[in-house]
Amino acid sequence: MATAAAASASEAEAEPKAGPEAEGEQDEAKAARARRKVLSRAVAAATYKTMGPEWDQQEEGVSESDGDEEYAMASSAESSPGEYEWGYDEEEKNQLEIERLEEQLSINVYDYNCHVDLIRLLRLEGELTKVRMARQKMSEIFPLTEELWLEWLHDEISMAMDGLDREHVYDLFERAVKDYICPNIWLEYGQYSVGGIGQKGGLEKVRSVFERALSSVGLHMTKGLAIWEAYREFESAIVEAARLEKVHSLFRRQLAIPLYDMEATFAEYEEWSEDPIPESVIQSYNKALQQLEKYKPYEEALLQAEAPRLAEYQAYIDFEMKIGDPARIQLIFERALVENCLVPDLWIRYSQYLDRQLKVKDLVLSAHSRAVRNCPWTVALWSRYLLALERHGVEHRVISVTFEKALSAGFIQATDYVEIWQAYLDYLRRRVDFKQDSSKELEELRSAFARALEYLKQEVEERFSESGDPSCLIMQNWARIEARLCNNMQKARELWDSIMTRGNAKFANMWLEYYNLERAHGDTQHCRKALHRAVQCTSDYPEHVCEVLLTMERTEGTLEDWDIAVQKTETRLARVNEQRIKAAEKEAALAQQEEEKVEQRKRARAEKKALKKKKKTRGADKHRADEDDEKEWGDDEEEQPSKRRRVENSVPPAGEAEPGSEADLSGSSAPAATEPPSELKEVRGGARRRDVPKVPHDSSKDGVTVFVSNLPYGLGEPAATLRPLFEACGDVVEVRPIFSNRGDFRGYCYVEFREEAAALQALQLDRQSVEGRPMFVSPCVDKSKNPDFKVFRYSTALEKHKLFVSGLPFSCTKEELEEICKAHGTVKDIRLVTNRAGKPKGLAYVEYENESQASQAVLKMDGMTIRENVIKVAISNPPQRKVPEKLEARKAPGSALLPRQVYGARGKGRTQLSLLPRALQRPSAATAQAENGPATPATTEAPKMSNADFAKLLLRK
Repeated sequence: MATAAAASASEAEAEPKAGPEAEGEQDEAKAARARRKVLSRAVAAATYKTMGPEWDQQEEGVSESDGDEEYAMASSAESSPGEYEWGYDEEEKNQLEIERLEEQLSINVYDYNCHVDLIRLLRLEGELTKVRMARQKMSEIFPLTEELWLEWLHDEISMAMDGLDREHVYDLFERAVKDYICPNIWLEYGQYSVGGIGQKGGLEKVRSVFERALSSVGLHMTKGLAIWEAYREFESAIVEAARLEKVHSLFRRQLAIPLYDMEATFAEYEEWSEDPIPESVIQSYNKALQQLEKYKPYEEALLQAEAPRLAEYQAYIDFEMKIGDPARIQLIFERALVENCLVPDLWIRYSQYLDRQLKVKDLVLSAHSRAVRNCPWTVALWSRYLLALERHGVEHRVISVTFEKALSAGFIQATDYVEIWQAYLDYLRRRVDFKQDSSKELEELRSAFARALEYLKQEVEERFSESGDPSCLIMQNWARIEARLCNNMQKARELWDSIMTRGNAKFANMWLEYYNLERAHGDTQHCRKALHRAVQCTSDYPEHVCEVLLTMERTEGTLEDWDIAVQKTETRLARVNEQRIKAAEKEAALAQQEEEKVEQRKRARAEKKALKKKKKTRGADKHRADEDDEKEWGDDEEEQPSKRRRVENSVPPAGEAEPGSEADLSGSSAPAATEPPSELKEVRGGARRRDVPKVPHDSSKDGVTVFVSNLPYGLGEPAATLRPLFEACGDVVEVRPIFSNRGDFRGYCYVEFREEAAALQALQLDRQSVEGRPMFVSPCVDKSKNPDFKVFRYSTALEKHKLFVSGLPFSCTKEELEEICKAHGTVKDIRLVTNRAGKPKGLAYVEYENESQASQAVLKMDGMTIRENVIKVAISNPPQRKVPEKLEARKAPGSALLPRQVYGARGKGRTQLSLLPRALQRPSAATAQAENGPATPATTEAPKMSNADFAKLLLRK
């Protein structure tokens, strides 16, 4: 259709070209643009026919009635350029976008979305040759979805003119059915092959396609029925004597398989067949119905769930694995992978089943190939692919090409490159026949080891700022091969020298590994030399190295060797102990400084509190003196409010006395009016205390209670404010805010629900803003019974699909960051990190749909400038929290133990007070400590002091 449209446009443009040369060039450019436009209209019309009436014709300008007018307008485009000005602007924009996408793909060929956008634009522009090239390039890198394949196939079918074009379409169908299990593509393949039945071998071709379709998707319980029916219709339409038996066979085969609408198929068979249905067919049909009832719960779960339905597929796979039918297991895996093609664990499980159970070469290698095309960033899939290629005897050239593809896949971590190199080097080592002194395979292995070290040093270290192999595992493996299999200890020693110079000389286990290699394949002289170097260089466990050296000399050394070893080990251990003592003293000094700072802060707070109390006392005395003066010189008939409060507080009123009554004439001090009891709580400054009863916490209700913290301290009525928020989760029994002794809200409370489900639902309110401050909602747990319980809702491990963004402007909003991030993939969630007051910290976590999108976003966004701030983007991998070590005294040879601060059972806490006055505290004498017991005080005691001595010391202070 598009070809015919292009031909009509070219014929219409033939007449304007016969002009002057300048006008001819201009007309030729216009004609080219018109041809592209007409071609794009033709593609849009074909798309409309494919997609149905929901395609908006008017928006795209496609209309069957005015199709001839469009072609006529294209032929006379030079007569009315204004009408096409808008179209030309759109074409220029599309061309610029196409150039941008092509440039982006030249930089990163693994950008999936970029491939899809480029194909869409080229298809709209009518660039059919470029569309084919773009689709071909994308299909070589990624497996295409069912929609992309059907679109490609429909375009090619509409342009197929002869037998060669039909063969090309057949090749496309063969490629399409290998990417994913797609019943619709198989159905299209069968129907298209029917169109070529008139060619040589056409009938055999159709039957072959349908039989393969049945083998692939005939067991599909919801979509396999269409394949069976299409095959039967084809056989019924053929005028042959043997067609009846073929249709009978298809009915019987279908009725033996559990499929939806089996009853209708059985009724159709009864109606179609002239003879009664055999008993064996009925038995097979009844058995299939029983099997269908077993499968229905899993199929209904898939129908009710939303894509990608991974949990439902996993349950279905487990069920099929228990039954053990290989064809059905393969089918359910393929169905699950259609919707979960970016889940590496699912590919690993599927390939592992094929490797261990089916062991069919074509199936195994096809699954591995598709796995690495879907998840190229997963090193485990590449390693398994290399093993499968070797296991099935694939030639060395293919395995090497596959390894090179793995290196260019773009792994997320530096250690991934180390793993893939190790897998490839293991394969090369297994190819070598070490009985020969020299061979081509051995030289290739050695050059591969050298290349691996160079690659990790340059490529990987440049990208990740680390080689990924700090322990030099590849170099260690090379040294073992040279020593054990090649008997080349000289090369092994050179490799170990290189390992030690890369920062590994301080580790005892590295020296002992080298010593064991020398012990097994070297000589005693080099063993002794290695241990002597280890004694001098090891810093983590020097005692262990010294012990190994002394053991070797005790077994094999001479007296001179023994003396040298003892001297070196004693000197080294003395130096190490001296360094440890200095380090312990430094730690003790730092701890002492910290304690002094704490004491200074406590003293400053105490002095400030005493000064404030003293000022308050002076103010009260002055106020009392002023009241006395006013009473003496003022009107005695009116009492001051403060005086009245003082009298009321001193003598509780028994009743209310009226003016002129007996009580009043007798001169009693009964008040003129009685205030409510709550008013007695007033303090002199005018502030009111809350009369809050102390309610003990009932730990038996922890299951229906949540703990709410980080609330604003100025919250007026916490219970009234929080109750509407939590009532949305369920029936609230009580909101219990916590107040201080002065009646101030302490910023946290307990919310008790009537049901446990409501408490679990309330946890979803965590981090919700209350008066501009994030509210923390956590389970109510007794920390004394569960000291290790911590509430942190986010993962602290490596998450390859999540990014950590730092350096953001504080004014950056979640919507702005999402707008930037969604250009590189599907953003599932964005979390801006704030402090306890809800203020941004310039950090964020961005969660993508899969690891591939996250890795692409790191490459594109790292170093980006946002409002003059250069942001840093990396894969989310929070560092492990360091647990502070307790300061312990270390014992040097021949020296006394260092003094150690002794804390209580709960450690050094802020609330752990000393009841002994500071003036009486003395530096503790040296204490004798048992090896595994508590410290024992020395026998010397402080002189006893009398009460007078205590009083003098306190007055002196």
